[in-house]
Amino acid sequence: MDIDVRGPRFGAAVTAAVLAVVLVTGSAWLLAWQTLAFLLGAAGGVRRSPYGLLFARAVRPRLGPPTAFEAPEPPRFAQVVGLLFAGLGLVGYTLGPGWLGLAATGAALAAAFLNAAFGYCLGCELYLLGRRVAVRAE
Repeated sequence: MDIDVRGPRFGAAVTAAVLAVVLVTGSAWLLAWQTLAFLLGAAGGVRRSPYGLLFARAVRPRLGPPTAFEAPEPPRFAQVVGLLFAGLGLVGYTLGPGWLGLAATGAALAAAFLNAAFGYCLGCELYLLGRRVAVRAE
C-alpha cells in the first residue's frame, strides 16, 4: 500500500531539527532518541515510526487529501541508512572519537534536510539504484 509523500517529508523535517540540536548541544541522549526513531521506522516502516504516527494523528487530518503517493520501501530503506549514520554518531558521541559523532550526525542531518526542504531522499535514491543494479545482474 502506497504512502502519502508528505509523511516522510514531515518526518525528515523533524529529524533534521533533532539532529541540528544534537550537533549544537552534543547530546548523546537526544541522538539515542533519534537512533531509536530510525530503528522503529526501519523495522515497522515509516507509518509506524514515531514521526509517522505524529504525522498521521496530528498533521494529516489538518491537511487536504493527499495528491501524491509513493511506495513504502524506499523511505523504509532510507530509515535503515539513517539508523546506520545515527548509530555511528552515537558511538562517536559516547565512546569516541568525537569527530565520528559530529561527522555521522552531520551527514544524517544533510540527508534529512535535503528530503525536508527539497523532497530529495538520498536513502530512497540508494534503494532505487540498488534495485536497478540487481535487475541488471539477473
